[in-house]
Parts: sequence; structure tokens; C-alpha cells
Amino acid sequence: MAIVVIGGQSRNIGKTSVVCSLIAAMPERRWTAMKITQCKHDAANGEACDCELAGRNLAIDEERNVNTGTDSSRYLAAGAVRSFWIRVRAGHFAEAMPRIRAEIASSANIILESNSVLRYLKPDLYATVLDPAFRDFKPSAREHLDQADAILLPALSGQPSAWSGVPADAIKRIRSFRIELPEYSSAEFVAFVAQKLGGA
Repeated sequence: MAIVVIGGQSRNIGKTSVVCSLIAAMPERRWTAMKITQCKHDAANGEACDCELAGRNLAIDEERNVNTGTDSSRYLAAGAVRSFWIRVRAGHFAEAMPRIRAEIASSANIILESNSVLRYLKPDLYATVLDPAFRDFKPSAREHLDQADAILLPALSGQPSAWSGVPADAIKRIRSFRIELPEYSSAEFVAFVAQKLGGA
């Protein structure tokens, strides 16, 4: 059984597409996929929120429909055998871990889209998506950058540059792969993952 975590520096940077491309490239792994969203909105104060927590600290839904267009349905369409969307109110991440660990224990292999889960588990592989076109660099991505086994960069993007609070030499020490858009795939990265998980 192997655990893979895909994170990224910002929202809408291609993390879900990377997860889907990896699931599709390695169907023999029979992936269980999880998207973990930390809800930092406050609907009571009029902030828009699509986390659907309805006043709770945690919500976990198993996706069963490949046609909804949600990220969790995209996992199924890519070939995942099971798919979950986990929403956690900020500050309550630990409450999700018993369910996450239970799914890990019962799965052949698991792939999680999250940075923050790295506070609670050590995966067999962690890759992070970076794009110099995005100036935003989430604190959770910065916090766990030194744990990354690989950096994934869009094929036509420039070289990673220094983001505020992110030492350039820290990025240079991590193996990087260029991913082709719009598939967000890389044969070299898939081979790297296969090698890394060989004994996992």
C-alpha cells in the first residue's frame, strides 16, 4: 500500500489535474482519491463558501458519479476506484484524521490532494505544483516545501523564482519535472513515482 500526496502553492494551479493524470497513468494501483479542502470562509459574515459545512467542523462525502464535473468526480473519471471530498473548518483538521486513516488502512493505494495533511501523516511521496506565474504561495505549501520529493512545473513556464518567504535554494534542491498542459502529465514524473513506490 502506498500513500501519495499532491499539493501546490496556490488554488487553481492544476493540483486536481495532476492527481487525475497520475491515476490514469497507473490504473493498476487501484487508487482511492481524496480531495481535502480547508474551509476558511465565514458564511455568517457574508463570505461566499462552497464547502457546504452547514455549521459543522467536518464533512466527508464519497463521490459515486463520474459526471458531476466536481474534482472528486474527475478522480473517478480518471480511474480511481473510490473518491472522497473532505471539507474541514480551519483549525479542526485533526478531526478528519481518524476517517482519513481508516480509508488509508482499507485502500490498496491512496492519493490525497492537500498540503496540510502532511502535518498528520508521512506519505511515500509528496509532490508540489509550482508556477512562477502565480505570486501567491500558501502558508501550508511553504511550511511543507522541504518535505517535497518532487516539484512539478508547467512545461512552458519560466524557472522558479524566489517567492516572498521561500528561499530559492530550497526549491533548487528538490527534483523538478516539467508537466505538459492541458493534461498536466509527465512520463518522467510517472516513472519517478513508480520507482519511488516500488517498495512501498
